[in-house]
Amino acid sequence: MRTRDRRGRFVAVALAASSSLLVAACTVSSARPQADGMRPGTGGGGAKPTETPEPVNLAVDRHRASKGVVAAGGADAVYNYGPTVMTDGGRTRMWWCSQYSSAPPPGDDILYAQADSPDGPFTGPGGGIPEAVLSGNPGAFDAVHTCDPSVIRVDGTYYLYYTGAAGSHEHGNAIGVVTSTDGRNWTRLDDEPIVRPAHDTRRDNTYGAGQPAAVYLDGWFYLMFTDTTGRAAGWNGAGQFLLRAKDPTFAAGVEALGAQGFVPVPHTATDRTRSLVDAFSADLMWVDALDAFAIAHQTSGGTTITFWNRDFTATPYEPVLIPDKWEEGPGLVRQPDGHAPISAGDPCGRVPVDVIHATVIGRANAPTALRHYGLDVHGLDGCADAGRALAVLDGFAMPSPVRTMDLVVGGAVVRVDRRSVATEIADVVLDERLAVLDRIPVTARLPSAAQAVEAPGLGAGFVIDGTLWPVVPPAAIELNGSTAEPVSRQEWETYPAGPTLGAGG
Repeated sequence: MRTRDRRGRFVAVALAASSSLLVAACTVSSARPQADGMRPGTGGGGAKPTETPEPVNLAVDRHRASKGVVAAGGADAVYNYGPTVMTDGGRTRMWWCSQYSSAPPPGDDILYAQADSPDGPFTGPGGGIPEAVLSGNPGAFDAVHTCDPSVIRVDGTYYLYYTGAAGSHEHGNAIGVVTSTDGRNWTRLDDEPIVRPAHDTRRDNTYGAGQPAAVYLDGWFYLMFTDTTGRAAGWNGAGQFLLRAKDPTFAAGVEALGAQGFVPVPHTATDRTRSLVDAFSADLMWVDALDAFAIAHQTSGGTTITFWNRDFTATPYEPVLIPDKWEEGPGLVRQPDGHAPISAGDPCGRVPVDVIHATVIGRANAPTALRHYGLDVHGLDGCADAGRALAVLDGFAMPSPVRTMDLVVGGAVVRVDRRSVATEIADVVLDERLAVLDRIPVTARLPSAAQAVEAPGLGAGFVIDGTLWPVVPPAAIELNGSTAEPVSRQEWETYPAGPTLGAGG
């Protein structure tokens, strides 16, 4: 087993109960603590679900793997691992952990690059080497190391959750968050972390808290992470704990997942009483078509995906294995809010599941060589009910029964008179109507030449039945034959707010 210290060195230690794990800045271990097929929650104090019915076996096909390495840092990058991957505006965007000598202070840096697909090649925005977008903050909790990013976008703001460390101090890792409007230029909200080690128990693994994975669902920010000081962690410190809050900084209204479900807690350093999976370095996403959370983590055969229902009381599906070669990771390919991508060809019956992670040990005995692996799960009924169908088909447009277009957005169906407008706003346009939409009432209609307004710094939007529906692509206003009337910010805010049109990834 390998474990990493705060100075970026990797050393080998014996995988035995009597061995001590070294302090790690951003990676606790490449251990494989869970056998293939093991049910989640059985290690590290997690509660084994007992509800019926039994978990469903999902069919899988379309296994895929990149032909080679898809991303790497510049020539001075010793390692590349711990990615977070986002489909965003037709691009695949990726942030990961590396180290550039040109990005002071010495220590871990978070790099950024983008590509046309998960198969890369990932380059900096101008086509050059990936850029360092977050480095240590002298004098703060993350003075030396920033690593293990997890990025989501909510209402136009990017949130990057990461592991930070000030040096090689025992239990010195903690979790921070920074924000951005473009995913490249980041602003620190505070010099203090949002999650510290809980210190529920004492173990030889003195890593602390880190390796966050964030998802946004139903107004809640979910944050899964490692804490080797957590009571429910395994003997070697492995375990994945979960907090949620409606505040992205987790400064108030925090709930922790325990044996009895989510319960309010006074702060994020609460006791870690339940681990979701006996693993290090895991990632999380919400799968609308399965109505379930999915956790990606390392096992002996590759990347295992385990599933939990919405309130983490049961595992509705048996685990799925993506066969691949592991060293460190993984980063699930996700939509901006941390949800699974939707299959454009079969949105109700198929879900693509893709990961990128480090696959070899390179210079300085460090994990590197980021590669892409994936498969599809299929044979499901992701649109079995109206609520799930609206979530799965968010951003889809298709013909209506009356020679217009129906657009699904924000849990509503909007009937759009002009196809060109629907095409401009939608993420995916279908030529044939899905029958499930016939069971869902139309919420609003966007007629040609509908009223539109614009306000300084707030953009433009359509006013539909007195409700303001902001629109991201401004060309949709002109395509609709509308003219945006200038209004003040105060006037804009007097309108009831509808979902944003064209805000998908």
